[in-house]
Amino acid sequence: MSVQEWESNEEIAIFREYLRIPTVQPDVDYTACVEFLRRQAGSLNLPVDVVYPALPSKPAVIIKWLGKQPELPSIVLNSHMDVVPVFPDEWTHDPFSAHMDTEGRIYARGSQDMKSVGTQYLGAIRALKASGYQPKRTVYLTYVPDEEVGGDLGMRELVKSDYFKKMNVGFSLDEGISSEDETYSVFYAERTLWYLRLKFSGTAGHGSLLLPNTAGERFNYVLNKIMEFRKSQVQRLADDSSLDIGDVTAVNLTQLRGGVQSNVVPPLLEAVFDIRIALSVDVVEFERQIRDWCQEAGGGIELDFEMKCPFVEPTKIDASNPFWLPFKMALKELGLKTRVKVFPAGTDSFFIREVGIPALGFSPINNTPVLLHNHDEYLRVDSYLHGIEVYKKLIPAVADV
Repeated sequence: MSVQEWESNEEIAIFREYLRIPTVQPDVDYTACVEFLRRQAGSLNLPVDVVYPALPSKPAVIIKWLGKQPELPSIVLNSHMDVVPVFPDEWTHDPFSAHMDTEGRIYARGSQDMKSVGTQYLGAIRALKASGYQPKRTVYLTYVPDEEVGGDLGMRELVKSDYFKKMNVGFSLDEGISSEDETYSVFYAERTLWYLRLKFSGTAGHGSLLLPNTAGERFNYVLNKIMEFRKSQVQRLADDSSLDIGDVTAVNLTQLRGGVQSNVVPPLLEAVFDIRIALSVDVVEFERQIRDWCQEAGGGIELDFEMKCPFVEPTKIDASNPFWLPFKMALKELGLKTRVKVFPAGTDSFFIREVGIPALGFSPINNTPVLLHNHDEYLRVDSYLHGIEVYKKLIPAVADV
């Protein structure tokens, strides 16, 4: 396709319009986004509801495509409306201009994460409806707020609502991550997320003394233990090329606080760790290990979990999940090479799986640098349009189970 053909393509125009809506965290105003999605639902002649599971400022837009057998459990095609902050000076083009260059790269925040998926669903359904197709199961397109800040006021509350329960969801698709090679990644689980604050108490006094049992000594002991464990996970990745980052436990020191003056030994130091626990690790045993290290350091250490997500069972990727084999077969029939992985970070699929609904993460993007949350995030026109073709195959595959 030429630049002129790209410019006049209806699906590309819709995608770029969506990208130009600056639903950027924090304090997102979703008004324009909701209006855009209402218009898209109207163009497809599909009913749309806007619900507010948490706050009036946090809407969830739900578009319904009625199935021929609506009594069957439904399919959810989920995406989030919000995007992460930008540093405009670091971008080659305005991050909310959806600039398209002569190579067909569309630069915009959200082009990969994940407004592309949200409008690819729409493009696929537009084509399927035009062909006369109607799904067996009802299909819901859900556009939720605040995923980029944890989803607490978005999907977490939506799945608890009476509205969601009436949707009778049997299976969900959500975002994945682009692949830099020819393969496509399919995510069936997420690691368990903890934000752990350790508070180290100890003897305070003058900085000229060698006081016993200081907060610094206790911090040093525990930090060394945690970093030794971290090193073991790095080594696992180095030793086994079949492992991805989602297969090991990630531990990172992210915040340090304490002290009042350079010559005063402080009575308290605090350290915050971002911990993503691998599926193979027993979370109860892992917490016990951390507590044991704190006792070995001499005690006086408080564990304060700023976030402590529970372990959530992975989605089954075998015949026991009736949606898995049709999903897998559809990708195979398209000739796509796939890799099944554990998602390294967090998505709204966590909350879907938490209430017992199988969910897969998938973004139909390959041979593309991973630029989510990065400067100059972009998606190529050919990748975007190919993604619509992929969903034209995937949606019937799971909706007709």
